[in-house]
Amino acid sequence: MGSIRVLSGTENLKYLGAWAGVGAHGGTALVSKTAALPSSFSLPVPCPCQHFGWETGAVSRGRHSSFRMPEGPELHLASCFVNETCKGLVFGGCVEKSSVSRNPEVPFESSAYHISASARGKELRLTLSPLPGAQPPQKPLSLVFRFGMSGSFQLAPADALPPHAHLRFYTAPPAPRLALCFVDIRRFGHWDPGGEWQPGRGPCVLLEYERFRDNVLRNLSNKAFDRPICEALLDQRFFNGIGNYLRAEILYRLKIPPFEKARTVLEALQQSRLSPELTLSQKIKVKLQNPDLLELCHLVPKEVVQLGGKGYGPDRGEEDFAAFRAWLQCYGVPGMSSLRDRHGRTIWFQGDPGPLAPKGGRSRKKKPRETQPGAGDTEEDRPLSGESISRTRRARKHPPKSIAQQSEGTSLQQNRETPTAPTKGKRRGRPETTGGPASPALPTGGRRPRKSKADWKSKADTRSREAGGTSAS
Repeated sequence: MGSIRVLSGTENLKYLGAWAGVGAHGGTALVSKTAALPSSFSLPVPCPCQHFGWETGAVSRGRHSSFRMPEGPELHLASCFVNETCKGLVFGGCVEKSSVSRNPEVPFESSAYHISASARGKELRLTLSPLPGAQPPQKPLSLVFRFGMSGSFQLAPADALPPHAHLRFYTAPPAPRLALCFVDIRRFGHWDPGGEWQPGRGPCVLLEYERFRDNVLRNLSNKAFDRPICEALLDQRFFNGIGNYLRAEILYRLKIPPFEKARTVLEALQQSRLSPELTLSQKIKVKLQNPDLLELCHLVPKEVVQLGGKGYGPDRGEEDFAAFRAWLQCYGVPGMSSLRDRHGRTIWFQGDPGPLAPKGGRSRKKKPRETQPGAGDTEEDRPLSGESISRTRRARKHPPKSIAQQSEGTSLQQNRETPTAPTKGKRRGRPETTGGPASPALPTGGRRPRKSKADWKSKADTRSREAGGTSAS
């Protein structure tokens, strides 16, 4: 099983490609002194500040729409967590799968076995190793996990399993039973009992830097590099471990437009060579001070691993996520612009998006949450509330009638503003009659006032006088 050694400050400055990790058959993971191992690790729990979105990398405004998707650094931290928390624990029995998961059953049963983990890019390998004398006799079994949008590992009491624990490994009695759980809220994660890394994925940007760099520069003729650099960075055949927030941070630091052609950006790196007259320490200093894009694909994920804290689990505090939020320079940061690439993923950037930007794509700038639209804001710029959007949709579905189609007298507000004197016979839709005296105008309230006894008496007297006059004539 792999071990963990803490690097000193001097060792952290070693050559970029010398940072090793837990290999497929064990080895040593190098972790900075600033990167304290988490006591619990569950990556995609909603962040307490309700700041980041997962699906597109967008920042949610006033609500929490998604999660921070696991990328290469998070998979590496997860492997460190498994190795640290499972060290010394003896597991036993069958591997239990939830009834709702569509992933395959795990054909493994042993009375006593150990669990270890290693990571490569966006994959994690879990190895179940039976102890000598364990029954039934069983060969070691490896499972390869891809976390999807919300996968994570948690260690919990067997009688208090976390929700959405779709694969469970129980410790052996007589000690209080624990369960190592693969938790996946959205169920996009996957495990493969074959134990092999997914074919076609390139070398890990974090742990296999030299092979990763060589793989990219040897394959620049591939059609993947005809695309914008922001899209090429998500191609796991060449950038295994890079995801949405990492690509934004890498391109921002180098001031590379996200929609510049990938081949144009990377071809220049084929010619870049350091002078052979430089000493090793001078070469290291130059690389650290002026890293190119491929070097940043290694260094930026390494910075995330070295942030420290307890990780991103349910036991973390706001200060743990605050460290990551403070580290971000571009992704979801106020003042940055965003566009969707052709896969629908949001890319954050500053300045010109580049010549391959999607036609008709409208760049949006991130505003601070506390910023309210001022008097100078146009109606287009002001965010619509849910009620306003509903009214807009209703208006589009039921367009206003023309003046000829509108029935007369249906707007009470119009009656209030410009009271008219309806003619006799107009009430209740009766045809209009002519020759009679006009009825008095309705008061502002829209109802006829109730007549008093004096009014009725006056009306009766008027009718009797009119009758008398008629007979006299």
